Amino acid sequence: MNQLPLDIAFWNYDRVQPLIDGTVEIKNVSASFHTARIVTEIFKGMIAERQYDVAELGMTYLLRTIDQPNAEFVGIPVFLNRAFRHSAIYINKSKGIERPQDLAGKRIGELALYGHDSGIMSKGVLADEFGVQPASAQWLVGAIDFPMEPVDFVTHPHPANVQVEWASKEADLGTMLEEGELDALISADIPKCVLEGSPKVGRLFPNYVELEQAYFARTRVFPIMHTVAVRRTLAEERPDIVKAVYDAFCEAKASTMKNLAMGMTFNNMSLMVPWLTHRLEENRNTLGNDWWPYGIAGNRVALETILRYHYEQGITSRQLSVDEVFVPYLMDT
Repeated sequence: MNQLPLDIAFWNYDRVQPLIDGTVEIKNVSASFHTARIVTEIFKGMIAERQYDVAELGMTYLLRTIDQPNAEFVGIPVFLNRAFRHSAIYINKSKGIERPQDLAGKRIGELALYGHDSGIMSKGVLADEFGVQPASAQWLVGAIDFPMEPVDFVTHPHPANVQVEWASKEADLGTMLEEGELDALISADIPKCVLEGSPKVGRLFPNYVELEQAYFARTRVFPIMHTVAVRRTLAEERPDIVKAVYDAFCEAKASTMKNLAMGMTFNNMSLMVPWLTHRLEENRNTLGNDWWPYGIAGNRVALETILRYHYEQGITSRQLSVDEVFVPYLMDT
């Protein structure tokens, strides 16, 4: 059978390396792999410029497109990026923010979008766990640590009762947090002032690891940030190819997990990370043997949570269902 050429784009994660180096091949596909320094460049390349057949997309980017008429993309249940987000809420220590409820009435920065993937999850946790609603604060959307062009290739909805402003592309929300121009900040990226240990800033939840582990134990949600999207026409015309793409991503992830497990035998001495083996053991004990699951069954609760948050926060016009976000023939994965 002739191989179908596909352009496939994703960031440079460990779980895709077996695809890049050819250890794992996609059946009946001649793949050209692409990446970018900043992952949103991949999102733009897929949504605005139609450069790829298959590409990593932030969940919010995919959902915003699906919420529009004649949606051109549909999801494959591969989740390349996921993270707990109690840790993504930063504060200026002089602003009297001692607990989540103190965010009410504050000016809060947010990276890139009102409702970037980390922001959706952080706001959802604040609302569900602590009763803090987005409408209780004022929001400034912009860049952190380097200039950022406006994200103009997706819609920018927000409820009328939520005050949202956009900073200039030269603005640095991290610096604004440190200097007190912002009271708090929600960001997938860790601001330089936090990484450098500025005494003026900190996390809302200093014990975030403990809280995130307890959150998972209680909810079974390991938050999903990014998925993989495919052109809807390809998904409809060649389900065999899309299934092969899914299978290859799964095989690549399994290969990476196997290498991590083998590395534990030698105390992960190839990496300059003290106590890494202990952390891997702790992850397995907390999250299970497959702590980074693909497919629908092992992710349904997390997916339904993020879909609910999009609707509750006014990012989608209705609450989308898992069934309409992902290709139908992979719903039993």
